[in-house]
Amino acid sequence: MSQNTRPTELLRQGKAADWQAATTHAFTRELSEGTLPEDKMRWYLQQDYQFVDGFVRLLASAIAHAPTLADSVPAAQFLAVITGPENTYFLRSLEALGTQPSTDPAPATKAFQDLMAEAAASGRYENMLAVLVVAEWVYLSWASAENPPKPDLPFWFAEWITLHAGKGFEGVVEYLRGQLDKTWPTLTPEAQAEVTRLFHRAVELEKDFFDAAYAV
Repeated sequence: MSQNTRPTELLRQGKAADWQAATTHAFTRELSEGTLPEDKMRWYLQQDYQFVDGFVRLLASAIAHAPTLADSVPAAQFLAVITGPENTYFLRSLEALGTQPSTDPAPATKAFQDLMAEAAASGRYENMLAVLVVAEWVYLSWASAENPPKPDLPFWFAEWITLHAGKGFEGVVEYLRGQLDKTWPTLTPEAQAEVTRLFHRAVELEKDFFDAAYAV
């Protein structure tokens, strides 16, 4: 990898087509415009909420494997956001849309659940970071362009944008990227190949999940 380009950027460039598809998807565009049908948003939230448990476990595993306390603190602070405001957003939105959380994962949902579990079970900090970076960076990439949201959007659209944009969330993504950037040069070629596989698979699955939601 070039010494002048961040490892996370080169990892992203290695899956550029799928990254572009995920971050400029019709689903996110219609969500931001307020034209996304409620049945699509309802399905999306029911499925996305099923990620919270696995994501919390993955993030907690990363906290436990961080090299130092200083490395773990930003992730611990982010964990409080996921289990607090973001969890509350899901419950409020599902209620407003007249539905309940689901425990029936679609194939695209199950695939990403499995990837998060694989990364957590590996016991390797860099593998956990690979999936976490993609999961948050993809959302920052599309939501930043739509922030602040249109003033007339229902809260289940508007707050999904604001949860994934702004200086606070930018800081989360920069922290996660920085951790992976810092770790990358210390890895063996085999470990770097594993990080690359997980990173690229996560990008594919982000695209697949939006495809599945939009196809409902």
